[in-house]
Amino acid sequence: MTKNNNDETINDLFDDVEIPVEEQIWGKNPKRTQLLRDLWLSSAVEQIDEEKDMPEEAKRELLFMMAVHSTLDMVFESLPDEEALDLSYCLDHMMALSAVNQRYNVDLLETNFEVVSKMKREDYGSDEEFEAAVVEKEEKWWTIGKQQLGGRSPNDAIAEALSRYGLNR
Repeated sequence: MTKNNNDETINDLFDDVEIPVEEQIWGKNPKRTQLLRDLWLSSAVEQIDEEKDMPEEAKRELLFMMAVHSTLDMVFESLPDEEALDLSYCLDHMMALSAVNQRYNVDLLETNFEVVSKMKREDYGSDEEFEAAVVEKEEKWWTIGKQQLGGRSPNDAIAEALSRYGLNR
């Protein structure tokens, strides 16, 4: 079947120009936010405004919850089931990590990076040995209790946060 010049496919909607990964993933988020606003804001506000007896603070919270829930649904529906499942576990853990960071006023990713970045390549015989040592140190770091977490390991604190929100099942 020959493609007619007037036949446009979904792939034709994207420019042929290669977009750097950072720009595609993060740089377009302001534009995505505008698109989602145009899709949902007026109907969401309409629904919220119908709740006459609801306090204003509760309305704002409900609006936020509706937007996040709809966004999560859209993200998971856009992926094949296997990838959506993987993303759901990664997202759950990242949100739990963020909850731990907020609760204890820390940045565990930055702290872990600071520890691992002190390792020197020249202290190891090969690139493979160095990479294995970095992975081992990083994995061990997440399992050892930290003073800033009240003696809990980062993994335990994350597991606790997952449990608090029922995301560990």
